[in-house]
Amino acid sequence: MFIEKQKAGKHTKYYLAHSFRDGAEVVKVRRYLGKDINENELGQRREKAEKAILEQIKNFREIRDPLRFNLSNEEIEGIKKLSHKKDFKIFHLNEKQWTRFSELFSYNTNAIEGSTLTLRDVTNVLEHHKEPDKSKPDIEEAKGVSEAISFIRNTKEHISIELIKKLHSIVFKNSKHFAGKLREKGIEVVIRDGVGNIVHRGAPSEKITVLLGELIKWYESNKAKYPPILLAAVVHNQFENIHPFQDGNGRVGRLLLNNILLKHKLPPVDIEFKNRAEYYQSLQEYENNGNIRLTIELILKEYRKLRKKL
Repeated sequence: MFIEKQKAGKHTKYYLAHSFRDGAEVVKVRRYLGKDINENELGQRREKAEKAILEQIKNFREIRDPLRFNLSNEEIEGIKKLSHKKDFKIFHLNEKQWTRFSELFSYNTNAIEGSTLTLRDVTNVLEHHKEPDKSKPDIEEAKGVSEAISFIRNTKEHISIELIKKLHSIVFKNSKHFAGKLREKGIEVVIRDGVGNIVHRGAPSEKITVLLGELIKWYESNKAKYPPILLAAVVHNQFENIHPFQDGNGRVGRLLLNNILLKHKLPPVDIEFKNRAEYYQSLQEYENNGNIRLTIELILKEYRKLRKKL
């Protein structure tokens, strides 16, 4: 790592820079240290910046590979067996069931992210066009999720960057000024737990397009090889790792999950708000250990309950 100086009028700006090779590409990262600082301040700030750069490099390399390993034939067969148990049967929704699913999914997927609307509120908004005296953005996002469900039912596309941006735009067009826009350079995402520990760091903003492209390429290369539930789970989890938007990644990721399931003629799945802790645990297990099994088990668990709710 090395110090870069940049003249800005009468001032001098200082950066800590580092270049590393990623395959055939040389990647350069920089952290701003300050302007017109003395040697003592420079040393103190450099130490913190070095840690941040190393964390950024580590995060970038870990996110790159969707599965991080090739599943063995035994593991693939094990996943297939999970979805062929006697208590799991494929079913398809009629229009009445789709209406109910949209209400349930809109409630749960938004509640996971902190929406104040109850299931009754969502039903009133979507079915009876009655809006409660609650957060306007929450109401608009309930409508947006329902519209996005209709969209994935009708689109023939499995996954693309344009599809991802379209889903975000549909859900958040009336609640977020950055609807449909990927994170711009310099906008980074860090999620911390209740005591301040980092539990997730999104991909560096300048690499979002590259990483989404690699995920899409992985899906296209493996969609005939792996079971559909595995494909959907990996696309969802890897999308959440990349975290391409400033906000709204969870809801778009769960829509992508359902889009992949639908394109392989499987029913949609609704991850319940009450299972939020289990859902987050499955994401952590994938991010930290590359283990997708918890996510698949959760999908199958939700499938079994969904049929009874519709």
